Amino acid sequence: MRPVATATAIPASRLHGHHDRPSMVSVGTIIWLSSELMFFAALFACYFTIRAQSSDLWASQTELLNIPFSTANTTILVLSSVTCQLGVFAAERGQVGRTGSLLNVAKWGLREWFILTYIMGAVFIGGQALEYAELVHHGLTIPANAYGSVFYLTTGFHGIHVTGGLIAFLFVIGRTYMARKFTHEQAVSAIVVSYYWHFVDIVWIGLFATIYLIK
Repeated sequence: MRPVATATAIPASRLHGHHDRPSMVSVGTIIWLSSELMFFAALFACYFTIRAQSSDLWASQTELLNIPFSTANTTILVLSSVTCQLGVFAAERGQVGRTGSLLNVAKWGLREWFILTYIMGAVFIGGQALEYAELVHHGLTIPANAYGSVFYLTTGFHGIHVTGGLIAFLFVIGRTYMARKFTHEQAVSAIVVSYYWHFVDIVWIGLFATIYLIK
C-alpha cells in the first residue's frame, strides 16, 4: 500500500489550488514606478522636442561630453543592478549575512551585496558630480542655453532618484543590524528596493543612449 502523502510542507494558502496573495507593498511600488515612468517619458519628449528645434546647438554642445568617462560610470551603475539582485536572491533564501570569509563572495548574504550596491551607486553619483563640474568649467550651465537646461534637467532628476535609492539601501541595511531575526517583511523590503533600483538603472540606460550616444 502506498503511503499517503502529507501536505504539511505546503503553505496553507497553496492548498486546493489557491496561491499566495501578492504583497500590497510590491503592488503599490509597481504602480508608483509606472507613474515615475510617465514622468521620465515626459522628460524624454521634452529633450527630443527641443533638440529638433536646435539641431545646430546640439551638434556643438554634445562635443563637450566625455563619452569614455560616462560609459565607465554607466557600467558601474548597470553592474550595481546585478549585485542588487544577488542580494535579493540571498534575502529570498533567508540569508541576511555572509557565512564565510569576506573574500568568499559565494557565501555573501543580503547585507554584503546591498552594501556593495550602495557603494557602486555612490560612485555613480560622485562621477556625475565630477562630470557636472567639468561641464560648468567649460561654460555649460542651466541658464547657458537650451541644451544645458535640458541636460541638467534630465540627468539631475535621475540623480535625485538614484540618491533616493541609496537612502532606501541604508534603511534596509540598517534594519538587518537592528532586527534580532530576519523576517519576511524585511525580505519584501529588499525586493521592493530592488524594483526601484532596477527601474532607475533602466531609465539611465535610456538617458545615456539618448544624450551621450545619439548625437
